[in-house]
Amino acid sequence: MWSRFQKKFSPLVSNDIGVDLGTANTLVYLRGKGIVVTEPSVVAINQKTGQVVAVGTAARQMLGRTPAHLVAVKPLVDGVVSDFEATEEMLSYLMNRAQAMSKKMLGPRVVIGVPSGITNVEMRAVKDAAQNAGAREVYIVEEPIAAALGVRLPIREAVGSMIVDIGGGNTDIAVLSLGGIVRSKNLRIAGEKLNQDIVSYVRSAFKILIGEKTAESVKIAIGSVAEGAGHLEAAIRGRDLITGLPREIIITDADVREAISQSIDTLIESVREVLETTPPEILSDIMRSGIVLTGGGALLKGLDALLAEWLKVPVVVADDPLTAVARGTGVILENFELYRDMLSEHDDDIQ
Repeated sequence: MWSRFQKKFSPLVSNDIGVDLGTANTLVYLRGKGIVVTEPSVVAINQKTGQVVAVGTAARQMLGRTPAHLVAVKPLVDGVVSDFEATEEMLSYLMNRAQAMSKKMLGPRVVIGVPSGITNVEMRAVKDAAQNAGAREVYIVEEPIAAALGVRLPIREAVGSMIVDIGGGNTDIAVLSLGGIVRSKNLRIAGEKLNQDIVSYVRSAFKILIGEKTAESVKIAIGSVAEGAGHLEAAIRGRDLITGLPREIIITDADVREAISQSIDTLIESVREVLETTPPEILSDIMRSGIVLTGGGALLKGLDALLAEWLKVPVVVADDPLTAVARGTGVILENFELYRDMLSEHDDDIQ
């Protein structure tokens, strides 16, 4: 009786919210409205008072620029919670922003995407942070499943699909069929690792220290994994490690390719390993439909062509790859009972 009452009236008094809780960015999907919040996963804290002073874009602008009493932190590392309290504060702020767009009395029902293969302790930390941030019910979905739903792959059917979700802190490689993951691998090689590769390369080759924000700007502007039609270059500024003074240099697309080459090689080899252990029937499906790239890393110029060349399998970049996981949580919320079996809800599921 009570469960029937909840099913009938909960949507009238409570929001349904989907969260792509990423290392680099967090996206919030509000049922009936789509993606309503996209913010960097950064929190700025006043260490004297313990108060949060900024979240998202405002906090990201403070990275590397804070005075002694302020610290800007990324509460998620490699896709999992590393600072519980900061994650809770960030989730509370972002969920409240989404809630304000649709005034309802009860706390929201929340579906959160997490990397495949995270530990039960890490999964529980995500669930507890969301509950402490005000969620009424919390459901966990693995990001490859959410991303596949977001790009409308037929993962509930008896046909194989493959997705490579390259986020900020981790890359999820997954083969899916009949509503579940058949083979998968989770890598700590993703957007932030490529930024660190560029920082290390510039330090070694040019004896200049640059920040990760500068490295990310260079990666987005001229980063590629194969030689293009033209020669690209960008000016970057940093601290000369010999003189200690500011210095500007010109870096080219060839420099960036050299900087990230080892990480890209590891990524390709990992996708190959997953393919090598995939059942033959599913492999034939993947050869017909291809591998789909999602996440911010999918936008790296030439990555799809390079993967296709080495793996001998068609590779496509999803439309709007940055929002695939968030859109996938939205697909789940719009038809919750159909996809409920793909979620972890009860404590028994994550112990």
